Amino acid sequence: MFSISPVQAMNFEGRSIYIKRDDLLHADFSGNKARKFYHFLHHDYSHVTQLVASGSAQANSLYSLSVLAKRQGWKFDYYVSHISEFLLQHPQGNYAAAIQNGANIIDVRHLTDAENLEGLHLDDAMRHIVSSDPSYADKNNVLFIPEGGRCEYAETGIAQLASEIIQWAQDQQKNKLMIFLPSGTGTTAAYLNKQIIQQQAKLLLMDVIAIEVLTCSTVGGDGYLRQQLSQLVDEVYFPKIINDGHKYHFGKLSRRCFDMWNTVCQSGIEFELLYDPVGFLVLQHYLKSSAVSASNILYIHQGGLLGNKTMLPRYQRKFPSTV
Repeated sequence: MFSISPVQAMNFEGRSIYIKRDDLLHADFSGNKARKFYHFLHHDYSHVTQLVASGSAQANSLYSLSVLAKRQGWKFDYYVSHISEFLLQHPQGNYAAAIQNGANIIDVRHLTDAENLEGLHLDDAMRHIVSSDPSYADKNNVLFIPEGGRCEYAETGIAQLASEIIQWAQDQQKNKLMIFLPSGTGTTAAYLNKQIIQQQAKLLLMDVIAIEVLTCSTVGGDGYLRQQLSQLVDEVYFPKIINDGHKYHFGKLSRRCFDMWNTVCQSGIEFELLYDPVGFLVLQHYLKSSAVSASNILYIHQGGLLGNKTMLPRYQRKFPSTV
């Protein structure tokens, strides 16, 4: 279904870096979500009739999963911790597109047993609902995908990403390459580093191309990210975590992030507003504080540009002087 995403040079901080254009993978599946959900498009799930997932009402994963469910003919229930009154009154972006695809978006605060769900992580609340709701009686027909696609199935598509990068490095005769991407749950970074190590070893390239995966936290800080990584892969496969001394709160509007987004979009490539600005801020700090050559940096575009339809107006209202 997906073609190999192209790699494009981009000027950043007066130096040239490379961008892996995963935003161009497919019109409906792009970025890390396309990689994470690749597995479900290429394996037999004919027994499934219903998809159940959770996350934010404006998440990129919501839209991608709604497309997946529509393509496969599955009913799709998506649980959220809240939906803003503004979004309810003015559906737009990922939320509106997912509804058009048939997604049933459920605010857990309005469920009859909402009191029993208080204090639970959204995924745990969803599991409780699935286990107790008679509409999910036939569990064999239900496909459950944790928030953000954080599951072992994500490794299938990320393995493909790793092979594309290794092949590109060989074609470009790179003997050193640093792959950089921002992380939420760390799923893509964890499985990418694991696959890079394993595939290079299998191809006997460990002494030919030195490839390192670097990432930064966009949610909860470095300690939280390490905790998330430990639930996915052995420590030997952890990517290198870097930071710029700032702790970022996912989805919180930041002038620094908006300014960085405006700067990198001047390259002619549009980036998304949740992960990419944090990624470039941390990369900027890393390039200034280390002797690394920018020409050896491959930044993985996070895709999810549909989310900009809701994020950009929020930023423009908060920081009108920057527009």
